[in-house]
Amino acid sequence: MTADRKHNYWKGPVQLRGRQIPEKTTDERLLEPSEGADWVHSDPWRVLRIQSEFVEGFGALAELGPAVSVFGSARTRPEDPEYALAEEVAQNITAAGYAVITGGGPGVMEAANKGAHESGGISVGLGIELPFEQGLNEYVDLGVNFRYFFARKTMFVKYSEGFIVLPGGFGTMDELFESLTLVQTKKVKRFPIVLVGTEFWGGLVDWIRHSLAGRGTISEHDLDLVHLTDDPAEAVDVVVKANRSRRRQEMAAAADAAARAGAAGPE
Repeated sequence: MTADRKHNYWKGPVQLRGRQIPEKTTDERLLEPSEGADWVHSDPWRVLRIQSEFVEGFGALAELGPAVSVFGSARTRPEDPEYALAEEVAQNITAAGYAVITGGGPGVMEAANKGAHESGGISVGLGIELPFEQGLNEYVDLGVNFRYFFARKTMFVKYSEGFIVLPGGFGTMDELFESLTLVQTKKVKRFPIVLVGTEFWGGLVDWIRHSLAGRGTISEHDLDLVHLTDDPAEAVDVVVKANRSRRRQEMAAAADAAARAGAAGPE
């Protein structure tokens, strides 16, 4: 590992410094090819550790209430326009009565947590063990650190009512396309996904339209799974309206089921 070994290093809930910082992350060791039969003895213990991450995440977030996740680059600087944009997005989320969830790191994540924290909302950070980041940013009010990406991703989807995605790199793309896949395959239903930044995202959306939908590798209606805008207020409004519609549909379906059960009478 080439990172400065003097910084704070978070390995799940454990903080390490100096020579205690490992050469490899927990995810990296998990994904390494197995050699010999040692994995038979070590992997069952890994399963228990993975289980504990889900238990800790569910326990910490179960009573959070409605929330929206904000994604974007960890490399965004406070003087960059995307930083102020993320703050404004988070302020609008808070004003709409939602908590803000981020990956808890620097850049866009820090900006969104700052916007939520300073506007009196709930600021949540779901951190991950990485060799080059130093734990949760200072604006996180409720933080959970994870060793495993897949456990962390589950929390983002389970406890969010929508994703708002600002310009970012591979990690941002990963969250975006995984969420699109979950909605497309109906693992998650009626889950709004908003891209903020038409200049940044426009080329990608055009490529999806022409190279994917145009060649039939996705359906034409899959293009409706994302909403593109430059307006922070519009981004949040899309999420809010989608969830109001979802709740109305759920209430109507429940009332219809109750009416049918009443009409059928006792068995």
